[in-house]
Amino acid sequence: MRDAGRSDALGASATIEISLGKQQQLFNSLDPSPFHDRDLDHDAEEYIVGWAEEIALPRPLRLIIHLPQNEAAKSDQPGIERAIHNYFGYQQTQTQRRLRLLFRDGRIALSIGVAFLLVCILIRQVANSFGPGATPEIVAEGMLIVGWVAMWRPLEIFLYDWWPLRRRARVLAKLSSMPVSVRTQ
Repeated sequence: MRDAGRSDALGASATIEISLGKQQQLFNSLDPSPFHDRDLDHDAEEYIVGWAEEIALPRPLRLIIHLPQNEAAKSDQPGIERAIHNYFGYQQTQTQRRLRLLFRDGRIALSIGVAFLLVCILIRQVANSFGPGATPEIVAEGMLIVGWVAMWRPLEIFLYDWWPLRRRARVLAKLSSMPVSVRTQ
């Protein structure tokens, strides 16, 4: 594989180019599935996705696969395109599923965190009712800190963790519909 991601002169679409010695290098050799359902080779997937992530999301993509002349002549371009679209479509579905599960886990963590925070605030009120003193003050402040620390994970999920998954799903959606062409080297 060679580094050959580039932009068209007009800047309308971005091209990801991959150079292979043979068509089979594109797919996982251990996958026994029919050609149009096969997994991409891990290195090929990382290369394509890596380039796609560097390109602005609204910008259209296209993939050009360079093969030696004898390999390009016997390649099934519509089959390769369908296999790539199926693979990235499946990966997009899996990423969206992970995002839904993350939000579900976030809702559960938020429920637990809020309940725990309320218990900590209640314990804090009880500690404050004992009057002034070092021990009640330590317990009261400790409960406040522990209660807010319990909210860390739900806040992390809802503020930060979902962004990368959503972006990846959008990149994969773009990859699952990009035009794919095979050319000779």
